[in-house]
Amino acid sequence: MWKLIVGFIAFAALALFILTKSGGNIDLSGEKHDVAGGHEPAASAAAPAEAASVAASAASQ
Repeated sequence: MWKLIVGFIAFAALALFILTKSGGNIDLSGEKHDVAGGHEPAASAAAPAEAASVAASAASQ
C-alpha cells in the first residue's frame, strides 16, 4: 500500500514538473471570482444613447 502512495506522489510531482517546464498555464491558487472578467466595458453601451442625444439636440436647433 505504501508503494502505491509513493508512486502517486512521484507521478504527481513529475507531471507538475513537466507541465511547468513546458509552458503550461498552471495556477494552483484555487478558483477565481473575477466579476469584471470577460465583460465589455460600459462605455460601448453608452455610445448609442449619446449619439441619439446629440442627434436630438442638433434637430432642435
